[in-house]
Amino acid sequence: MNNTPDSSGDAFTIERHGDLTIIAGTPAIETIDFGMDDSAAKMLLNQVHDQENPQIVFDLSRIGYVGSNFLGLLLRCWKATTAKGGSLVLAGASDHARELLHLTSLDFVMPIYSTRREAIDALLAD
Repeated sequence: MNNTPDSSGDAFTIERHGDLTIIAGTPAIETIDFGMDDSAAKMLLNQVHDQENPQIVFDLSRIGYVGSNFLGLLLRCWKATTAKGGSLVLAGASDHARELLHLTSLDFVMPIYSTRREAIDALLAD
């Protein structure tokens, strides 16, 4: 796999491994303000823009709390990814995040895996 890390602000790190993109949230994402989520969304959507069938793993393992701004950001990324024929899966979600994703029914559209490795294996198996 080709690993090209790209530091993108304080809220995310982005790694490309061929057709697979791993977006890892950092604890800074917990404090994204309304309005700042637009610039974060643009940054993340740029990862999808030039790809056909993008395969995205969104790693939440370093995030303890997620709120409505983050869910909106995640949903925008999912819509852009699926519109291009791709898939977006989640990895390492905390119990709080899993509960919120379940309450909002987002766990039905974005599969959740315990680890990044499980998520990568699932995407590569398709």
